[in-house]
Amino acid sequence: MYRTGDLGRVAPDGNVEFLGRTDLQVKIRGHRIELAEIEVALLRHEGVDACVIVARGKAHDDKELVAYHVPDRPLADELREHLRALLPSYTVPSRFVSLAALPLTDNAKIDRKTLEHL
Repeated sequence: MYRTGDLGRVAPDGNVEFLGRTDLQVKIRGHRIELAEIEVALLRHEGVDACVIVARGKAHDDKELVAYHVPDRPLADELREHLRALLPSYTVPSRFVSLAALPLTDNAKIDRKTLEHL
């Protein structure tokens, strides 16, 4: 009926099971955060050629945002200040990880599962 971005299925007993999201929206400490918005803001920094934002953690109350960026020249403090000027404070990642290149899948898409283990 409505396109919410939620992914679910109807169980044999008739209950609807929530399986996740079809987009990159996450909920952290009561805030719905669109990861792509943070990525766009980070790419506006002249020292960032590529980036990915990942929410790490098990439960919504202990998740943290991690920014993976290429190249490794900009310092985390510089990127943090850049994002603070553009975004609400709760969307600024708590960690910044510099990489020589973002990991890719066989289909040349960013491999988010590999990033979760870095």
